[in-house]
Amino acid sequence: MSLPEPRPQDLAKKVVAWQKISGRHHLPWQNTQDPYRVWLSEIMLQQTQVATVLGYYERFLERFPTVKDLAAAEQDEVMPYWAGLGYYARARNLHRCAREVVEKWDGCFPGNATDLATLPGIGRSTACAIAAFCFGERSPIMDGNVKRVFTRYFGIYGSTQKKAVENTLWAKADEVVKLAPASLDMAAYTQGLMDLGSQCCTRSKPTCSLCPLQSDCYAHSHQAQSELPSPKERIRQDERYTHVLIVELNGQVLLEQRPDKGIWGGLLTLPQFDDAISLQTAALHWSHEEAIALASFQHVFSHFKLHITPWLLHVNESTLAEPVAGQQWQDHEALEQTALPAPIRKLLLGLYQSNDSEQLLLS
Repeated sequence: MSLPEPRPQDLAKKVVAWQKISGRHHLPWQNTQDPYRVWLSEIMLQQTQVATVLGYYERFLERFPTVKDLAAAEQDEVMPYWAGLGYYARARNLHRCAREVVEKWDGCFPGNATDLATLPGIGRSTACAIAAFCFGERSPIMDGNVKRVFTRYFGIYGSTQKKAVENTLWAKADEVVKLAPASLDMAAYTQGLMDLGSQCCTRSKPTCSLCPLQSDCYAHSHQAQSELPSPKERIRQDERYTHVLIVELNGQVLLEQRPDKGIWGGLLTLPQFDDAISLQTAALHWSHEEAIALASFQHVFSHFKLHITPWLLHVNESTLAEPVAGQQWQDHEALEQTALPAPIRKLLLGLYQSNDSEQLLLS
């Protein structure tokens, strides 16, 4: 008995029918054709889970309700509304993109994927998603969820990070859309692929019994769900170390602006040093006392693990020196609204909300 073969000509129709009954319909960026809101959601959802994005999305729109509002703001005004989401180049490109839409497109997003992809921070898949959701363009997407669905359905082996595999996936995506009926609801199809990947075709233990593509899915027929997508090549994660200085003055803490490039680009953070000697030398700028080491902790990025050792230094008015360029004093009460990296925010809020920094001191 021969095994069933994938049928690209039926895929889109099945996905749309499933999405209208079983897909997600109440996310705040759904049921709108406003390119600004769709674009914002697509950028926030890159490398970030829906549950995390929800609160950020609402707060961001409350402060910047239109693309013109975002373009009119300074980058320093934007970063606090992104702090904690990570991948901060997204926020900088978001701001650049808004200004370009206003300056070059008269405040209106272009209505096709080709032009959308010329804007800062908008890649091919994001451009196609905006074009499909907002303008009905028959442009397929290829995000992480769709890659998982397509590798399993069509039986495509090889790391999806490799260009040849990615090209094969895009070719399949184009084929599916071209073979679909002219009446295809592109918004439902695009959302349906995302929903399938997050609800049924999950990374582990996919619920194939609920999937509309089960009957002719390669992975289901060959019991290859655990093999596809092909595992990424394991890369040894770098270990990096840094020391941060918490300079305390009468309910204020010293912060400094990070450069736009590099980790935590554009955010405010604690002064950073490569080693304890450099940190203690800098502490002498503020006080005749040495800084005291607190408990180290680590923060994991996508490509490396950062070990952070905080040091605490109390200063008073009599020994106070002027902050250097890029540094500023910040009240403890304002830290929750400050554009801080997630691990630094957690460190400072934990320190001050406990009202007892001694509990963090190393024994």
